[in-house]
Amino acid sequence: MTYCIGMLMDAGLVFLSDTRTNAGVDQINTFRKMNIFERRGDRVMVLLSAGNLAVTQSVVTLLEERLAQEGENLMRVPNLFEAACHVGDCVRHVYQRDADSLRAFGIDFNISLIFGGQIAGESPRLFNIYAAGNFVEATPDTPYFQIGESKYGKPIIDRIFRFHSSLEDAAKCALISMDSTLKSNLSVGMPLDLACYPRDRLALERVLRIDLDDPYFLSLRAAWGERIQEAFSALPSLACLSASELT
Repeated sequence: MTYCIGMLMDAGLVFLSDTRTNAGVDQINTFRKMNIFERRGDRVMVLLSAGNLAVTQSVVTLLEERLAQEGENLMRVPNLFEAACHVGDCVRHVYQRDADSLRAFGIDFNISLIFGGQIAGESPRLFNIYAAGNFVEATPDTPYFQIGESKYGKPIIDRIFRFHSSLEDAAKCALISMDSTLKSNLSVGMPLDLACYPRDRLALERVLRIDLDDPYFLSLRAAWGERIQEAFSALPSLACLSASELT
């Protein structure tokens, strides 16, 4: 299983992914689910992937191979919308090649992608790309996407994150969301990959690999757990309810 988050702000973009893949209790491995496509000063794009590992790796490899070929690729498209269309085309290409063979073995063509970044001349943009190659774009009203095991980490994002949040606050929120997921689902695991992109920088300078013993992550996890306990202890007593409400 996987958990990935992409967050769009007026200040830029934040991406976070875990690295665990598993095909059973004795088949647990680590694979990077964050891929970066960059030409400094012109464009920065980040792709997060969830789903069948063979399918997601095929799509990423196809995107990389096309960079070295004539024709359309991520370094030639004029804007992020066309870049998302190109990623969707690669998903459909892999589907046409592999879907029937996978189906014959009872395997679904399963892939979900978060794709975002900035190309010079436009604002940062963020997309959620589906297995059919179609996609939706984030807006100030819906400024984030999750893929994979999303339910455990969603409440904190809904309560805290906004389009006008700072990059640092968004990154902390994403890490707490990930920590909630790690605590509740063993199929999501460390290490984590975190990328923070400030608007109009056109270079990705802050990409971090966060291991289980990372001092900052450990302190964030401990502080968050303590604050939750304190907040819970400070909640009003049930005695504040009227008798009619208790019956």
